[in-house]
Amino acid sequence: MGVIEELLKDVEIPNMVKIKQHFKSDRIAPEDIPDVIYHELHKGDILERIRPGQKVGITVGSRGIANVAFVVRELVKNIKKAGAEPYIIPCMGSHGGATAQGQKEVLESLGVTEEYAGAPIFSSMEVVKIGKTVDGLDVYLDKYASTMDAIILLNRIKPHTAFRGEVESGLQKMIAIGLGKQKGAETCHAAGFGEMYKNITQIADVVLQKVNIPFAIGLIENAYDETAKIIALKKEEIKTEEPELLRIAKENMPRILFDEIDVLVIDEIGKNISGDGMDPNITGRYPTPYSSGGPKVSKMVVLDLTKESHGNGNGVGTSDFTTRRFMDKMKLEETYPNALTSTVTGPVKIPMILENDELAIKAAIKTCNRNPAEGIRMVRIKNTLKLEEIWISEALLPLAKENKDIDIIDIPHEMVFDDECNLF
Repeated sequence: MGVIEELLKDVEIPNMVKIKQHFKSDRIAPEDIPDVIYHELHKGDILERIRPGQKVGITVGSRGIANVAFVVRELVKNIKKAGAEPYIIPCMGSHGGATAQGQKEVLESLGVTEEYAGAPIFSSMEVVKIGKTVDGLDVYLDKYASTMDAIILLNRIKPHTAFRGEVESGLQKMIAIGLGKQKGAETCHAAGFGEMYKNITQIADVVLQKVNIPFAIGLIENAYDETAKIIALKKEEIKTEEPELLRIAKENMPRILFDEIDVLVIDEIGKNISGDGMDPNITGRYPTPYSSGGPKVSKMVVLDLTKESHGNGNGVGTSDFTTRRFMDKMKLEETYPNALTSTVTGPVKIPMILENDELAIKAAIKTCNRNPAEGIRMVRIKNTLKLEEIWISEALLPLAKENKDIDIIDIPHEMVFDDECNLF
C-alpha cells in the first residue's frame, strides 16, 4: 500500500440512493422534426429568400446538440427543393485541434457526414477579413463561407458558461466565433470574457451587414437533452428575437436540485457535452468571474473523458480531483488550443490525479471540510446533460423527500467498484 492509499484507507464512502428529478419536458418528437422545419421555413417568405442556383452554406458547430444531424439533413433537403446547392461549413472556433481535418472529424463524430446529410462538408481554418467593429476589432469570415451566395445560421441557443448578456451561446456567437474560426475566436476573446457580449454583438453587426444571411435556425433543448423548439428567424429578426429565445432556453435548463453539495462526482466530461467539458451552469464552477449560479460545491471529482472529445480535456481544471484513466486519454495538443484562443487557462489546468475512482472519491470526501458524523452530502451524475436520474447520499435524503420535483426510486446501497477500483 502506497502513502496515498494509506492516507485514504479509513475514509468511508456514504451509501448512495438513486433519485429522479423532474423538469419541464416540452419536446418535439424526432418524427415530427421534418414537419416543424418545413413549417418554420414556410412562414412568410423565409425559404423564398434562397434563390435557385445559389451556393448556400450551413453553419454546424461542435456541440452535442440533440438531433443535429437530422436537422441538418432536413435543412439540406429544403434548400435543394428551393433549387439551391447546400454546403456544410464547420463553425467551431479552435475546436478539433484548430485544424480543418479535425473540425470535419468533429462533425462526423456528431453524425453530420456528407453521406447522411446529403451535402459536401467544406472545412478550412483559413479566413478573410471583411471589416472592423465600431470599437476597431477585425472581423473575419471562413474562407469557404466567403465564397457562398448565402449563409444559413444553425445553432443551439443556451446560456454561456463564462459570461452573461442579452445573448450568450447562440446565433450571434455562431457568427462571431463559429464563422470567424480560430482567428475570429481569438480576436473575440482577446479582451477577456468581461467584453465578450459586446464583442460578439458588434462582430455580428458587421457580418449581418456585409454577408447575405437570409435566415437562421435556432434550436432550444429541454432539460432532458431533447429538442424543445426549432425557430426560423429572418435576418432582420436575429438581433431582436434572440434575447427572448435565450430567456426561454434558460427556463428549460436542467439543474441539480440541491443548493449545497460537499462532493460532486461526475462520471464523464467532454466537448460533446459542453464547451467546458461540463456545464458550469450545472456544477456552479465557472472558469471566469463573469458568470454565476448553480449549487455551492466544496469538492468536485471528474472520473473519465468521453470518446467524442478526441482527447480534449478542457474543463477538468475546474475540478479538484481526477483519475489516471482520464489523464491517459487527455491530449494536450487537443486541449490547449481552447485555452490559448479563449485566454482562459483555468479549465485546462491539471487537478490532483488519483489512480482510480475509489481513491479520487475518497480524496474528495477527506478534503471537503465537513464532519463525517454530520453526513457527507454527496451527489453523483453521469454528466451535466443527463440529470434526470442521479445518485445522492443518505445525508441529502431529507431534502429530497421534501421536494415535489424529486422521486426516490431506490434504497440506499454502497458504491460498487470493479477489481481495478473503478465504478461499474
